[in-house]
Amino acid sequence: MSQPFSSILVTGGAGFIGGNFVRLLLELAPTARIVNLDALTYAGNLASIADCLEHPRHTFVRGSITNGELVAHLLNTHAVDGIIHFAAESHVDRSITGPEVFADTNVKGTLVLLQAARTAGVRRFLQVSTDEVYGSLGADGAFREDTPLAPNSPYSASKAAADQFVRAFHHTYGMDTVITRCSNNYGPYQFPEKMIPLMIRNALHGQPLPVYGDGLNVRDWLHVLDHCRAIWRVFHAGRAGEVYNVGGNSEKTNLDVVKTILGILGKPDSLIRFVKDRPGHDRRYAIDAGKLRRDLGWVPEVAFADGIKDTVAWYLQNQPWLDQVTSGDYQSYYDRMYAQRGTATPLPG
Repeated sequence: MSQPFSSILVTGGAGFIGGNFVRLLLELAPTARIVNLDALTYAGNLASIADCLEHPRHTFVRGSITNGELVAHLLNTHAVDGIIHFAAESHVDRSITGPEVFADTNVKGTLVLLQAARTAGVRRFLQVSTDEVYGSLGADGAFREDTPLAPNSPYSASKAAADQFVRAFHHTYGMDTVITRCSNNYGPYQFPEKMIPLMIRNALHGQPLPVYGDGLNVRDWLHVLDHCRAIWRVFHAGRAGEVYNVGGNSEKTNLDVVKTILGILGKPDSLIRFVKDRPGHDRRYAIDAGKLRRDLGWVPEVAFADGIKDTVAWYLQNQPWLDQVTSGDYQSYYDRMYAQRGTATPLPG
């Protein structure tokens, strides 16, 4: 994009990836105003962006992307010319037990944003999506942008539907939209329903580490800052209507990741507890990010061996944050997800 953006709406900017992106954006876009819209559900936390709240170019608004009146008001009041859309219900297990909210937030919310953006004449709309929309891979190969969508969970189905609305608004109305689809993220400020922070927290307290099935499901791990840099690159230079895959080129089995965390913390592998597998658990994801590399010059900068050490160190240094976000509702959620699968030991308070 030749002209810099003056006002960018970031949805879900108090969540894991969104919060890291807001922090990076304040550095990389020194003249842009950032309007941060987040509903502050269980995974959104102002403590994750505490250092941004008083920044003169950052405005935080608590609210839902499904509220069309609020979204339209923000776009007009702040003269928003770009939208980067992170806000989503994102946990597969929660989508299995309660898919309705995923359809509401991920599909309806995206449609509300698109309609408001079209009406307001927003210059560019970036949809942050996931490799899970492609389904599951066999032992070989990797997802490319032209891989057919085959979502296998309510979560991935809702993201695939949202992606298709974004695509449709480009082709039907001529809106400037781009989509990014990333592999599994890790790094600071991640809510501990996700595997890596969950394993770190349990290991720190000497609690069992619940591993689904045989632990040999494979994921491509991407450091959150590499992902954020890719999103900014696509937002600025990606071609309208295109999809860009973002991957860390770092395939690991879940069991390998868990054992790596235990090794860093000096904890025994005997803490691992294999539990009943998740319904419809995709066996392998792998991303081919060659298009992003060839067209926009992006490559991941953080090797997994370094990134996982830094991530464990961050959680060790920020245990008050971790304890704060794992109080209350999270404890009952943890019990629901894992007690019936064979890990009944409660988390420490």
